[in-house]
Formats: sequence, C-alpha cells, structure tokens
Amino acid sequence: MDYNKMATVFRTLALEAGDIIMDIYNADDFEVRSKSDDSPVTAADEAADAHISAGLAKAFPDILVVTEEQAASHAESATDFIIVDPLDGTKEFIKRRGDFTVNIALVENGTPTRGVVYAPAKGRLFYTDEMGVSQEESGSFKTAEKGLTNPISVKKPDNENLIVVASKSHRDEATDQYINKYSVADMTGAGSSLKFCLVATGEADLYPRLGRTMEWDTAAGDAVLRGAGGMVVRFDDHTPFTYGKPIYENPFFIAYAPGVELKGA
Repeated sequence: MDYNKMATVFRTLALEAGDIIMDIYNADDFEVRSKSDDSPVTAADEAADAHISAGLAKAFPDILVVTEEQAASHAESATDFIIVDPLDGTKEFIKRRGDFTVNIALVENGTPTRGVVYAPAKGRLFYTDEMGVSQEESGSFKTAEKGLTNPISVKKPDNENLIVVASKSHRDEATDQYINKYSVADMTGAGSSLKFCLVATGEADLYPRLGRTMEWDTAAGDAVLRGAGGMVVRFDDHTPFTYGKPIYENPFFIAYAPGVELKGA
C-alpha cells in the first residue's frame, strides 16, 4: 500500500470536496430531499461524493470504494477498502451550524489505519500521515501546499474530572444516563466525526455513542483517533471495534483516551 500517495490523495480530495460543499452551503438556498431511510440528502452530499469517488477511482483503481451515497457499494466487500462519507453531518449542514465534515478512510483487515476529517466551515483539518501518525493542519488549506502541521495526541485523563463530548443531533436519555456514570467536569457538543477528533486532540476524554451509525460515519474519525493514541471499543462488552461488517452497520461504541476507566453498559 502506497501510504504516502494515499495521504496526499485523501487530503487533496477532502479539501476539494470541502470547497464544493461550501459553495452550496453559502448559497441563498438549497434543496433537501429524503433518502429511502428518511435521512436527508442535499446537492452538496451528491456533488462531493461524485468528486471524491472519481478521484479515488483514478488514483486507486484496484481498491474497493464504499461510499454512503452509492447504495450499490454497500453490497460489496473486501479485506482492504476505502470508505467515504462525503458530507457527514448533513443535519448540521442544513441547519447551517457548521459541524459537518468530509470523511475518507482506509480500512485494512477490519481496522481503519489512514483517514482524513475536514470540517470546512470550522476551518479544521485532521489526517493521518504516511506513517499513520495523526496531524492537525492549520493555514489556508491549499491543495498544492501544506500548511503548518502539528502531531496531535490524546491527553492523560483525570477520571474525577472528565471532559465528555456527545452528539448535537442524536443526544438521548440513554446517552445521558451512561454519561452520568462518570465524574464529568465538562460536557461539550459536536456534530459529525469531529467528536473523534476532539478526543484525538485532548479537547475531550470520552465519546460514547448509543445510537445507529454506519462505518462511513466513523472510520475516518476512528483512524485519526487511533493515530493519536486513542481507542474505540464496542459499547456492550468493550471488545475491539472492527470494520467490514454486514451492510457496514456499527454497534454502539465508546471512543476514549486510554486511562479512562470505562463503565459497563
């Protein structure tokens, strides 16, 4: 696997897709439709998906690409594959809250090993480099020239004063009941895969998700978190969280910094 090429292509496509998304986001209005599962979709989702898919097919023609917006890809499987959510956080996009991301990840033998998470409205870009080490880039985000990059790392948690991040759009009573098992000093909300990235940078310690997600929702953020020293486990039994499952559907999970004393379900 050419990880150097992959890091470059993932970053470039995410930035270009971000530009496409922001052109629509900044328009006076845009159409919102419902998919077969009643989840919303916009022209931004579809345009970003088309751009990323074409770029990946050209750069990596021999690697399976699974993407949220192409249902036919959900029936395919491979040991190693690329998985894409061209616009994660569509509800945040529609409400113009800014907490949406472009997600591209490589999964190898069930584990996301490389990924990029770009939040164009927030001006934050996270990715794993060719060595699998997670970085946050700052600057003008030019495709041809990298800005300043800084390695990111989870922080050592204080179990008496944890910072917990939870979903803005999918928070529910079960999540709150679970969070209440911990000694929480502060709560922060974030949309999309940014929650993984906040744990990866040490801005949060714990992100529990008690709700339906798909692998394209989580793989890129998961890769960034793992590359920063973090972990993701199943919620029910704290066993490893894997990818390549039937229809690419996830169980509940917990993303966290090592040292957090996980509570049972």
